[in-house]
Amino acid sequence: MYDAQMTDSDTETKPGPDTPGMGRLAPAGADHPPVQRAKVGVLLANLGTPDGTDYWSMRRYLNEFLSARRVIDYSPWLWQPLLQLIILTKRPFSSGEAYRGIWNTEDDESPLLTITKKQTAKVAAAMEAKYGDAVQVEFCMRYGNPSTRETISRMKDEGCERIVFFPLYPQYSATTAGTANDQAFRVLMEMNWQPSIRTVPADYQHPLYIDALAQSVEKAYAGLDHSPDVLVTSYHGLPKRYLIEGDPYHCQCVKTTRLLKERLGWTDDKIIPTFQS
Repeated sequence: MYDAQMTDSDTETKPGPDTPGMGRLAPAGADHPPVQRAKVGVLLANLGTPDGTDYWSMRRYLNEFLSARRVIDYSPWLWQPLLQLIILTKRPFSSGEAYRGIWNTEDDESPLLTITKKQTAKVAAAMEAKYGDAVQVEFCMRYGNPSTRETISRMKDEGCERIVFFPLYPQYSATTAGTANDQAFRVLMEMNWQPSIRTVPADYQHPLYIDALAQSVEKAYAGLDHSPDVLVTSYHGLPKRYLIEGDPYHCQCVKTTRLLKERLGWTDDKIIPTFQS
């Protein structure tokens, strides 16, 4: 974590004899734009979620998601007519029905949003305990709300001159962490005063991540009255050509499973990596 360095929010540097070679600090003019006290921001970035399960909420979300070139890399001239005229006339109904089966009706939001809020609150509490109010923790969604653009812009306006941008994907893929980083950089391209952003790499082999997975497996197995023959680790799938073209996702998923096997002290036949599609 960066050390948060504070600056005077109401001053600007003007030439003067009090500080040789540096000028002296004097009050900013009345027409000077307000400047917040400088602090470090931590921004957790997740995939995204629709605002609701109705047709139009689902269509807006799916349109943004399926229009991302990192996700679907076909030529827009070929893909967009198919997406707009066929897929988005039917898919919002089936996807909405699926979301309704898991929807958090109490808070009227998707489970992903609920969980991300809880993660953010815990990270914020840890940062406050260590750094006080010098670190601001927020979250954003690559697709849907709160958007990356809205959140980074607000954090910058609230004084975050340096931001740690943390895509919440243990394994890296251009379709997940890559497009999340892209969106953050696009936001910077629109700013006259850009905060400095540092991205966090994939943690697919970090000992703490592997240990957390192992503890969840051990807890689940302890609650069973028998020992399963095999544990199937399931990851989202990507086209094989993505791997051939250099995306490391498949290899990182396989390594995560291997490290989990080693942490649990299991033999090869007790655990197997699979891909959903």
